[in-house]
Amino acid sequence: MNHAMPAAEVEVDTSLVRALLTEQHPDLADRPVDLVGQGWDNFMFRLGADLSVRIPRRALAAPLILHEQQWLPVLAPRLPLAVPTPKRRGGPGCGYPWSWSVCPWIEGDIVADVELRDTRAAAQVLGEFVRALAVDAPPDAPVNTYRGVPLEDRHAATVARIEQLTGQIDAPAVRAVWDELCARPRWRGNPRWLHGDLYPANILAVDGAISAVIDFGDITSGDPATDLAGGWMLFSGRDLDAFREAAGGCDDDTWARARGWALVHGLACLGSSADNPKIERIGRRTLAAVLAAGA
Repeated sequence: MNHAMPAAEVEVDTSLVRALLTEQHPDLADRPVDLVGQGWDNFMFRLGADLSVRIPRRALAAPLILHEQQWLPVLAPRLPLAVPTPKRRGGPGCGYPWSWSVCPWIEGDIVADVELRDTRAAAQVLGEFVRALAVDAPPDAPVNTYRGVPLEDRHAATVARIEQLTGQIDAPAVRAVWDELCARPRWRGNPRWLHGDLYPANILAVDGAISAVIDFGDITSGDPATDLAGGWMLFSGRDLDAFREAAGGCDDDTWARARGWALVHGLACLGSSADNPKIERIGRRTLAAVLAAGA
């Protein structure tokens, strides 16, 4: 059974955003404000031609905005793709309870909606991004209990998701692959910086070429296999090999865990896509790639 995206816990509209801007950033308050989308965690409003407002829609996302505000300015200068580094910070006000950000507006279409012009080049570009990001993280890097952790920590939730989707997927085959991948040795190196949610709806392209990575709400540190899963969700065959090489040519156990993380993400997409065909497509494509690799 598929579930819908989590419901928003606060009402946010253009009037509220304008009121917050008037109160906290009055020099921006006269700009046009338009709602352009929402994900599980945040609303996104376009603010004039070159800015956006990123504002949480549920309590779980509230501390994640603070992580972006603290760490993206540190990480962005060495990343080879555009990222939405917050330019200004907002706080509670006008009845709204949490922090929020004013970010640059980054042009592009999400990769889930477009056909990449040169998939080999795209694989290399995304791999180089992962490699540039995945350096050793400091001790005070954000902690995320769902990303970057040992793969076996996701076992109970993944098995439950497989059972939830019985009848929609080949549950015995998926469970067999999961058990195999989950048994691989865990990461023993230093925790690495991770985007945490590197999937096709968080990657932008311009004219069919990858140009930016967005939504760093899950930024954390840990096992680099977490972000390597992004390659499994987008590429196949020699393109996937090119991604692996560009990302640093990881060892076989890390690459297997990356496949396991892709399975986790694919199941999550399928299990929460009742109101979102795009997310369902991402989930089905990812699950097919993970299963085909073992065929």
